[in-house]
Amino acid sequence: MIQTFSSTIRRKEMDAVLTCMVDEKTGPGELNTRFIQAVKEFTGCDGAVAFRSTTLALSYALKALDFQSGQGIMVSALAPSWQYQAVENLGFKPIVLDVAEETGLVTAEAVEKGMHEGGRLLLLHETMGILPDFDAISALGLPIIEDISHAVGAVRSQTQEDGNGVIEKKAGSFGVYTIMGLEEYDTITAGGGAVLMAPSRREWIVLKKYTDTAPRTDILPDINSALAFVQIKEYARNEEIRKKLYGVFQHALLSGKNKTFIREPDTGSTIWSFPVVLGGSFKDAKQYASRKEIEIRPAYADSVMALHEEALSASCIHAKSLFLRTVLFPLYPRLTNDSATKITKVLGTLP
Repeated sequence: MIQTFSSTIRRKEMDAVLTCMVDEKTGPGELNTRFIQAVKEFTGCDGAVAFRSTTLALSYALKALDFQSGQGIMVSALAPSWQYQAVENLGFKPIVLDVAEETGLVTAEAVEKGMHEGGRLLLLHETMGILPDFDAISALGLPIIEDISHAVGAVRSQTQEDGNGVIEKKAGSFGVYTIMGLEEYDTITAGGGAVLMAPSRREWIVLKKYTDTAPRTDILPDINSALAFVQIKEYARNEEIRKKLYGVFQHALLSGKNKTFIREPDTGSTIWSFPVVLGGSFKDAKQYASRKEIEIRPAYADSVMALHEEALSASCIHAKSLFLRTVLFPLYPRLTNDSATKITKVLGTLP
């Protein structure tokens, strides 16, 4: 059976972790510092800190923003469920937004509606590695915390603040702060944890005041940092393989009745997985793929919509539809040629 997900961990990553264990440098230390430097070089951010969880990263971002308890924080209905739970547990009011059916992302119109419902900050998950229309969302004038756990490395054009010309910007440089998850199925994994980034000097100065006094128990240990360090160094290689596979799979899908999301070509999007929006039922698709020894999974099984499906069904119609109809096919660097060929054939004939 070809599994939906498989780790990108190779010998290099294992060697880095084993060396860390042999040297007995498992707590936060030198390797954490090296990893953060690699993150800064890769993303272009001014400063960053690696924490033990995404919730911790979010809590420090909200401290730096001096965001007041009880205020509304907007999240996508298709964002991972931790976002809703963290917002609620940290003492804020989660406001859930619907998405565009073509991309699975929140739109400026959805954000504007959320603002009328009391939303004062947008926690923006760049689902499936696709970047939204930042010009339209930024024009609304509210603070944004990006979640680039799927989209690290993606690029999008944005109009300059003075309106003179367009510049290419990387995911993570559009918001006030940015969270990059390092969990098992994130684009870059450390086996757990998250990096909190400040894109510019002004935001980093504020954030640094809080993170400098963070207890060691909040900071990502070296044993995780060692894995993440090699992962970010191997990003270009892994992404090149993912993009080639995506192109082949996308072409195969064109011959059937199913579709995938609209995304920017070339470097515009990160290839996190291969989502398929089914024209038929999930049960039929799963049975058909299983007969061909391919495992597929519901794309949003761990989403906010999955957590509160009944409550959100009426207000998040597009998200509900995508929640029920979107599946993930295997797409990762360790796929063999034979496996990729099998998947290609199934995508072209999927019911």
